[in-house]
Amino acid sequence: MKLCIAEKPSVARDIAKVLGATTPKSGYMEGNGYCVTWTFGHLCTLKEPHDYATHYKSWDLIFLPIIPKNFGIKLIDNNGVEKQFQTIEKLVQECDEVINCGDAGQEGELIQRWVLQKAKCDKPMKRLWISSLTEDAIKEGFENLRPADDYKNLYLAGNARAIGDWLLGINATRLFTKKFGGNKGVLSIGRVQTPTLAMLVQRQKEIDAFTQEEYWELKTKYRDVLFSASIDRLKTLEKAEKGLAYLKQNQFEIVSFEIKEGKEKNPRLFDLTGLQVEANKKFGFSAEHTLNYIQSLYEKKHTTYPRVDTTYLSENLYPKIGGVLKSMTIYSEFTAPLLSQPIPKTKAVFDDTKVTDHHAIIPTEIPPSSNLSREEKLVYDLVARRFIAVFYPECKISNTLVEGQVGTIPFKASGKQILEPGWRTVYAKDKKEGKNDKEKDEEQTIPEFVAGEKGEHEPLIHQGKTSPPKPYTEATLLRAMETAGKQVEDEELREMLKNNGIGRPSTRANIIETLFRRKYIERKKKNLVATSIGIDLIDTIEDEVLKSPELTGEWESKLRKIEKGEYEANQFKEELIEMVTDLTQKVIRGKGKIINFEEEKPAPKEKTPRVKTEIIWAETQCPKCKSNNLMKGKTAIGCSDFKACGFKVSFEILGKKLSEKQLQDLILKSKTSKLKGFTGKQEEGILLMNDDFSVALK
Repeated sequence: MKLCIAEKPSVARDIAKVLGATTPKSGYMEGNGYCVTWTFGHLCTLKEPHDYATHYKSWDLIFLPIIPKNFGIKLIDNNGVEKQFQTIEKLVQECDEVINCGDAGQEGELIQRWVLQKAKCDKPMKRLWISSLTEDAIKEGFENLRPADDYKNLYLAGNARAIGDWLLGINATRLFTKKFGGNKGVLSIGRVQTPTLAMLVQRQKEIDAFTQEEYWELKTKYRDVLFSASIDRLKTLEKAEKGLAYLKQNQFEIVSFEIKEGKEKNPRLFDLTGLQVEANKKFGFSAEHTLNYIQSLYEKKHTTYPRVDTTYLSENLYPKIGGVLKSMTIYSEFTAPLLSQPIPKTKAVFDDTKVTDHHAIIPTEIPPSSNLSREEKLVYDLVARRFIAVFYPECKISNTLVEGQVGTIPFKASGKQILEPGWRTVYAKDKKEGKNDKEKDEEQTIPEFVAGEKGEHEPLIHQGKTSPPKPYTEATLLRAMETAGKQVEDEELREMLKNNGIGRPSTRANIIETLFRRKYIERKKKNLVATSIGIDLIDTIEDEVLKSPELTGEWESKLRKIEKGEYEANQFKEELIEMVTDLTQKVIRGKGKIINFEEEKPAPKEKTPRVKTEIIWAETQCPKCKSNNLMKGKTAIGCSDFKACGFKVSFEILGKKLSEKQLQDLILKSKTSKLKGFTGKQEEGILLMNDDFSVALK
């Protein structure tokens, strides 16, 4: 009998169905020479300090650091877990061969190995390694079972990670809690969570220390194109006004006019972090929620394995791409052009050197059913459109750069035009996100200019204020974790930095949620902000080893090397033991202070009475003739030269007496808000001022 062990009951049922093990038993399925059983995720965990010695129950500094001679594992204390383990243990003894059908990743490998270790398994073992749960994928996986030894390094890396997290988490948490907690609460320290918190605190301090400054820029309009002066921002209005006066004395001259055609590369396929970033930007989903939605889509067989950190596909997938595209019938308007010709095979999509255990997240040939939740549909749509977009041509654009001068002051304007949308066709209906000033300027339609041409222009002063650093959102924090705190926009460079990121794609969401649970951070709309407790904790930690993203990224790199067989797991453990021992001695010898666990409550805002701004009509220009000011009469507001101009707005229109604010809106903005109380057929509506300055109710 062959024993298959899956990570959860639902996956076990899918595997059992394919293998013909259809007879249900207590804790497993049986049939056709197979028994298929399951775990519930983690059945085992590393032993706790008190499992090694009872005196470790006491959180006392004299017992630190706690370094077990040999790390042991134990069953999680739960009746259901114990019952299922007994089933697995019995089946392990009875079987001839074990097939590890755990989640195909580092954590999945660790979960299964610990269970088999606890069950004292000495039977031959093979590994099922698949990237989707479709029937075809499971069949193909069983036809190509791999030796379990192929994944020994994956297990060693997972085990080293767990031991490293235990060594640092247990010791540093007890150390800082006893030294700085004042018996008022636990100060949680973690190998990944603490440097992540440190990044948030650092950003918070940069924002708090920021001093906003005003600046002025010179701009001018020539032939309906807005040009900006290519000089440093001016610090005073006086300098700007002098510059404006100078501009008014000189004509605008075109120095150069250049049009360059370029291409915008296709976006990359999604890895888990990329998907979490996009879902947070577009829908405001948290990283944890996005992980749950894509995991559900995977288990429902609509998408491939989600906990991946590559944006590439393996080359052997190329023959299957057409079949997946054909199955995506709800996207036929986008897939039809691709299916009418050979699908391109480029290194930007297919590259075996960039794929390790799994490829990027893509749809399977099983289209989504109607029973998906709204959120699952949105996440599936992100994956589906991205999959289609990578096979479209690049977007062709035209970049225009115009340089000019007014006297000795240089100016420039730029514009961008899409010539052939290419992959952008797939996203044509997407709402455009808020654009900054530079992007708005680039959207100008620029006519043809000739070098040497001159003419009159309309100079102006643009006043602005410097902006503080932006707070982290979940999207930007995930990207910062991926690159160990480095702000990287270029996708290729970001791909290179991934090996030194902090945390793994599958754990980053949980790290962020842990910081929320500990009350070290909080949400303010979409932004993540460090609390006073979180700031105090980071300020208390003097050792950079605990809070440096770069150093944590180096540890992560070593764990990846263990996975590849390029670094010894024992050496990694010894380095961590040395670091924990040094840290313990430093903190115990250092000065103590007590962290305040009470969150500072903001002082109640004083209610300030609303100040009514009264308009002075005699100083307001007539909107019709624009040469005279208005005046307020007994029954109306009108032009001071009413006989010549004829502009007048009565205080009462269609039986409704207008307030000063309503009159102000009508005269200065050409419309009011929605008003009630009119007499006649229409009792409510908006008053509009027509082009001929008559007033109508709409």
